[in-house]
Amino acid sequence: MEETKESVEMAEMEMNFADALDEYLNSDFGDLDEGTIVSGEVVKVDKDYVLVDVNFKSEGQIPVSEFTEVDGTVNVKIGQKVDVFVARKNEAEGTIYLSRDKAKRMQLFDKLEELQEKDGVAVGRIVRRIKGGYTVDLGGVEAFLPGSHVDLRPVPDMDALVNQEFEFKILKINRRRSNVIVSRRVLLEEMRSEQRDKLLGTLEDGQVVKGKVKNVTEYGVFIDLGGLDGLLHITDMSWKRIKHPKEMVQLGDDLELKILSFDRDAQKVSLGLKQLVPDPWENIAEKYPQGARFTGVITNLADYGAFVELENGVEGLVHISEMSWTRKLRHPSQMVKVGEEVEVVVLGVDPDKKRISLGMKQISPNPWDVVAEKYPEGTVLEGAIKNITEFGVFIGIEEGIDGLIHVSDISWTKKIRHPSEVYKVGDSVQAKVLTVDKENEKFTLGVKQLTEDPWTQVPSKYPVGQMITGTVTNITDFGLFVEVEEGIEGLVHVSEISRKKVKSPSEMFKEGDSIEAKVIHVSADERRLGLSIKQTKEEPASGARKPKTFGSTTSGSGTGSTLGDLLREKLEEAAGEILADEPEADEVTEAPAAEAAPVEEAAAEESEEEK
Repeated sequence: MEETKESVEMAEMEMNFADALDEYLNSDFGDLDEGTIVSGEVVKVDKDYVLVDVNFKSEGQIPVSEFTEVDGTVNVKIGQKVDVFVARKNEAEGTIYLSRDKAKRMQLFDKLEELQEKDGVAVGRIVRRIKGGYTVDLGGVEAFLPGSHVDLRPVPDMDALVNQEFEFKILKINRRRSNVIVSRRVLLEEMRSEQRDKLLGTLEDGQVVKGKVKNVTEYGVFIDLGGLDGLLHITDMSWKRIKHPKEMVQLGDDLELKILSFDRDAQKVSLGLKQLVPDPWENIAEKYPQGARFTGVITNLADYGAFVELENGVEGLVHISEMSWTRKLRHPSQMVKVGEEVEVVVLGVDPDKKRISLGMKQISPNPWDVVAEKYPEGTVLEGAIKNITEFGVFIGIEEGIDGLIHVSDISWTKKIRHPSEVYKVGDSVQAKVLTVDKENEKFTLGVKQLTEDPWTQVPSKYPVGQMITGTVTNITDFGLFVEVEEGIEGLVHVSEISRKKVKSPSEMFKEGDSIEAKVIHVSADERRLGLSIKQTKEEPASGARKPKTFGSTTSGSGTGSTLGDLLREKLEEAAGEILADEPEADEVTEAPAAEAAPVEEAAAEESEEEK
């Protein structure tokens, strides 16, 4: 019986051991399912691996790289509790494969899914640009940020956002593909909507607000007021003239501005920057009276003049015509440059149009006033030739003022086709002042006026009817030009060459021939001397021509003349006329002496045109 009792006790002990062993084994392997996360204890840190005890037959190996920071530091030590992912286990061999990275990744996905469900916000850092957007590190999980979800407006510099940390909304999660899509724009829109609603209730016209420069355009600047954008137009940025808003502000600048107008329904705000300071144009006429002198700085050059800043916000214009008394400027840059300090005189002020007219040349006296007083008409002066043109020469008189000697005022008698025949640049010339026109800025001189006009003596030296001897200097179709003395020429009109008809004077004369002629017209005022060659010959005797008689005979018979006698008498008469007058077949009737002067005048006019 005792054996039976012992046997029963032994059987019970075996059953209890089997149950205990089964319970032990179940406790060891029941919670270590593949694909789950379990907690383990680090038991060894080796060069290549970290051993973690997860209550399995053997410890699991995890590459040490999963515990290494970016700088190479291993951030794990023996006895530390870590969560690991059971990648695979082999119960027969008693081996298990663990991963800390996968555990962290699964835990992060759990957290992200929880944030997505609760409409929460995840913090991440943009690590790099990729096609279509950015890659964002969410603390171990890389997410995709589409370019359209980066900001409310297009980002001008996409690279500027790399390595910056922002808050994001989670749009989509796919665990199987480890794919996460985030958005910053959605979060900004939500925040902006809340700020806008709050801001709209507080904005009023004339209110001073603060904002950040959000965008810069040619016509103005968009300011983020915190939920609502306002426009700062370029004309409301400064009292002075600016070409582009970038001259005053840059992207991201914080500004204090004044609300000029606010449309609550349209949610439009017009802002002003210059309105925060007093208008410098108030009482401008009192500050800058006409005729007063001031010093300013050249701020801008245009084709028509230069802008001069008299004070901050106040600019005046010096027109190109008001820069110099004497220089003919093509562009203001010939006199001044941007940034140069100049002295100016106020010529006029228009407060309504906010314009000030300035002058630079008025700083010094008008040199034309000085010249008019210094060189009255009739003054004889001497100067160097600065320039020669086809119509005359320019003589330097004063700084910036030249006098003109017209080609017609070089000589009384010489025919000068171009001044370069007589002068060259640099020659010193003595001349007489003819006119000084201050209004039109003209100064005329004459060289020939230094001597008496020789034509004033011509009427007394060569009266009408006087015989002269001269040299042919020019032959034209209408007559001969004959030099009677140096510089004095007379004209023998073609009708005054011969009693015969002359087809061309060149058939009878050549240049250089010496001829004798009679003065038939003279005028000092018209500078004309009319000559005649044909009138130098004596007129034929009045009785030279045989009288015409008809019906008479030399025989003295009274029986009358026969037809033959009459014909012979007619032929003899005709022959006598030919001998007396030397007529030719194409002879023209001689003009009466009374018509000589009109003909000479006509000839003289033609000669002047020919000259």
